[in-house]
Amino acid sequence: MRVLVTGAASGLGAALTAAFRARGDDVLATDRTPPEGGLALDVTHDADWAVALERVEGDWGGLDVLVNNAGIAGGGRVDVCTIEEWQRLVDVNLLGVVRGSRAFAPLLKRQGSGRIVNIASLAGLVHPPGMGSYNAVKAAVVAFSETLSHELAPYGVGCTAVCPSYFRTDLMRHGAGSDTDVAAKVAQLVEQSPITADDIAAAVLRGIDEGADLVVPDEPARQAVALKQHDRAAYDAEMRRTAARLKERKA
Repeated sequence: MRVLVTGAASGLGAALTAAFRARGDDVLATDRTPPEGGLALDVTHDADWAVALERVEGDWGGLDVLVNNAGIAGGGRVDVCTIEEWQRLVDVNLLGVVRGSRAFAPLLKRQGSGRIVNIASLAGLVHPPGMGSYNAVKAAVVAFSETLSHELAPYGVGCTAVCPSYFRTDLMRHGAGSDTDVAAKVAQLVEQSPITADDIAAAVLRGIDEGADLVVPDEPARQAVALKQHDRAAYDAEMRRTAARLKERKA
């Protein structure tokens, strides 16, 4: 397969690039500072997407999988997280996905095949307190992905949303925002997670091969989704306990 991955210099993007290449796929690894042999691409710049499209068409004549993986950390309580932080999260984590999808959808539609893979988060399905901006943006990515899965289906093109729980990654190095208490807790959950980026990458590849519209790749994420779906009272009680612990921290 011919694959383009954004945010490929580190974390899940690097793990996805390695996993695709390990099975013989051709990968164009992109990032603002790309790995060797990759392409410089800032997902917030339409001009960079135009260059990526030209590169793909020139080198390969088409594309089988676009992985919109690039993203930044964020979140915070509603009166602590700034509007500027909200805007940055929207621009990178949501509009970066939209820009990439807009850039490559015409090509995928013309060739009558392909798949867009959008890396969302468990936060797009389950919404803990103290993470309003991140939750809202990732929920929008899930909604956008579902929309694309229906909209592009008549053209033979699929779309997959991926919603992992906390896994070990360096995402927090890109900035945690103004709410340092929330950021510290998230960093602790990331560091203590037994799940690796390689684990998530393997699940993503399985989902692509199966043509899945939604991939919830790890057991903690699946348990959280099941709790919300099947025992809403218990889910709400857990969210309120989390909010009470946040109240005990300084704002």
